[in-house]
Amino acid sequence: MHRVVVLALDGVYPFELGIPQRVFGSADGLYEIMTCTVDGAPVRSNADFMVSVEHGPELLTTADTVIIPPFDVALISPEIPDPVMRALTAIRAGTRIVSICTGAFMLAAAGLLDGRPATTHWLLADDFRRLFPSVQLDPDVLFVEDGDVLTSAGAASGIDVCLHLVRSDHGSQIANQVARRCVVPPFRDGGQAQYIEQPVPEPGDQGTAAARAWALENLHRPLTVADLAEQARMSNRTFARRFRDEVGASPGRWLTQQRLARARQLLETSDLSIDQIAGQVGFATAASLRQHLHAAIGVAPVTYRRTFRTGAAAS
Repeated sequence: MHRVVVLALDGVYPFELGIPQRVFGSADGLYEIMTCTVDGAPVRSNADFMVSVEHGPELLTTADTVIIPPFDVALISPEIPDPVMRALTAIRAGTRIVSICTGAFMLAAAGLLDGRPATTHWLLADDFRRLFPSVQLDPDVLFVEDGDVLTSAGAASGIDVCLHLVRSDHGSQIANQVARRCVVPPFRDGGQAQYIEQPVPEPGDQGTAAARAWALENLHRPLTVADLAEQARMSNRTFARRFRDEVGASPGRWLTQQRLARARQLLETSDLSIDQIAGQVGFATAASLRQHLHAAIGVAPVTYRRTFRTGAAAS
């Protein structure tokens, strides 16, 4: 059983502290989720209560995945407290390490993000860059995966990264089941750019949601920006600008992401050939699907199917 250890730091946010248990705990016993602190003592939350745990830092040496939830922004510093550093250095080499929101600050302070891509809450992007200029920060995404280190943005993006890990570990069928139990979408469109503060639309202002919903029903067609703009009754230029404001990506990039997501689902759950899947999701040829999938995740469709095909689909 895969052991997930959650490290609760002083000032921990209760909502994000509970995300790993809620997500991984909905995967029918595939994960063991445990919580510890750097000294085994209770820690204060950023709410009006303390968090008491049963384990100390020795638990980190047994982890397959370590998750660091966010902590009070008032405690953010480029210097890492000695007890926290000792706890982090106890983690075995090769262990998967995940941060949620301000947890990335602690990983960066420990030197675990030097020269690597990462993300954190968009509100704290300037502070993060100032404190840790060697980290390749991308504040527009929901999470970043770089080998065995994953960083996620603020709050609910912890759900996104945990669902991603379930999907990577056990395929989309299990991840979708977990998402349904948690009453959340298996994927969220765009990145956190769509949540960055921006002017409130004027009353009656038309968005792009309906056009996106229509596109998802018609991925097999050779869709263009003009097609989507027509559905939204906007000019191409206005639609492209509004789309990027709402979703955090261009219409073309978003369409490619949705086609790849659908293709990956079909690779995992169907017996369709690569050519048939390419046609169903709107890639002109199987070669185009191969090219886009390899660019996105570094593997060919056949390799992906062999890796993530679920037992139920294989039977």
